[in-house]
Amino acid sequence: MNEKKIIGKKELISIPELELYDLDAKVDTGADSNALHCDDININPDGTVSFTLLDEVHASYHGKRIKLPIYKMKKIKSSNGMVQERAFIRVFVEFFGERYQTLISLTSRADMKYPMLIGRKFLSHKFLVDVSQEYLAKSRIKEKE
Repeated sequence: MNEKKIIGKKELISIPELELYDLDAKVDTGADSNALHCDDININPDGTVSFTLLDEVHASYHGKRIKLPIYKMKKIKSSNGMVQERAFIRVFVEFFGERYQTLISLTSRADMKYPMLIGRKFLSHKFLVDVSQEYLAKSRIKEKE
């Protein structure tokens, strides 16, 4: 059996396909899926989604327009109770020193402190969350240096 890694309530995640590196993410065991903040989301007739990674607050964002295939569309109930249909993309992420393929829903998180939310489907069978800790992956990198 693989041992689960202990992570904090906030961690850094990178999404190389989107050229997003060391993005602040909130680990949320109450959320079913991952969510990424983006602007100007357009569902295209050819089965793709276009969106802009623009956010003045988060240094990782570069303002580029991205177009990717839609993996699936799904209705999601957000933390404020509103239901919205979201496009999900399938990408590789770098998290805690490993590379994982995962699904991420695209949504506006402009009013949220963290541009990325890591949900329990991604965490399941791989990680345990210690809510008293933050950025454990970052401190592990410093220990190895």
